[in-house]
Amino acid sequence: MFIDQAKVTVKAGDGGDGCSSLRKDRYHRYGVPDGGPGGRGGDVLFRADANVRTLLDFHYRRRLEAQRGGHGGSNNKKGASGEDLIVRVPAGTILHDVSHHIILRDLAAPGDEVVAARGGSGGRGNGGGREARPGNPGQSREILLELKLIADVGLVGYPNAGKSTLISTVSRARPKIASYPFTTKEPVLGVVKLHEDSTPFVVADIPGLIEGAHAGKGLGDTFLRHIERTRLLIHIVDISGMEGRDPVSDYAKVKKELILYSRELGRRPYLIALNKIDIPGAEDRVRDFRARVRRRAYPVSALTGDGVRDLMGAVGRKLERLKR
Repeated sequence: MFIDQAKVTVKAGDGGDGCSSLRKDRYHRYGVPDGGPGGRGGDVLFRADANVRTLLDFHYRRRLEAQRGGHGGSNNKKGASGEDLIVRVPAGTILHDVSHHIILRDLAAPGDEVVAARGGSGGRGNGGGREARPGNPGQSREILLELKLIADVGLVGYPNAGKSTLISTVSRARPKIASYPFTTKEPVLGVVKLHEDSTPFVVADIPGLIEGAHAGKGLGDTFLRHIERTRLLIHIVDISGMEGRDPVSDYAKVKKELILYSRELGRRPYLIALNKIDIPGAEDRVRDFRARVRRRAYPVSALTGDGVRDLMGAVGRKLERLKR
């Protein structure tokens, strides 16, 4: 199960109480205050970990609490500090403070971390003649965790356009593939390596978009966030014209949904792949598409592999230019 949002309550450790103690001996008739201070409570830290993939654990673990500080002791002994709680999340997780409507941190890369709740300071003891005090409470917050996958290339297109077939052809990803819409119900990542000396890149396949996806129709609104971090998009267009669909209309509607969801996403560099050229009559529809759209498009068959090498080569070159 792929989980990309979760809400948790974090509670840092409370500070330990200061000790109220009197040391009596033969030299001090009324006793000498010798209570030690309490220890500091532990912090709650979130850390991006490359080995964690989803936020599934937080659907069963909704309260995260660090250890409280130890209480002070006699003879000016200080209480032990509470242990920090380190919470490991996938790289690409954004932490939102629900109450204050602010972003605490975007943990974009493995190793990034943030203190989400700070532990309370320990209370002072009565050593030195001062009144002993209890420890301060640790910080408490309600946090929304939102995961945005990190990929170089995002595949977009209408349901059943062949995105899953393409990613299974160019990588070792094995998404579910079937001849009905919305076969893909969660994002799939695949790593593409063009040749031995090339730099690999990550491709993300998200569920198909339909008209109104930006407003929550279908599955697109749920998963569009996962292509926000990509540097390049590939519009997969079903050029077969089956079921009476118009490839140019499908392409235009997907572009519109991206713009309505996010202007920045609508301006993202992209390539066009005209898929299913193995279907009879596809050559005429490819010519018609190029004449109407007037933009370079790559005819491919994700099923047979025809044209896929040319498409992936163009993707690699485009990524290199974007890096520079």
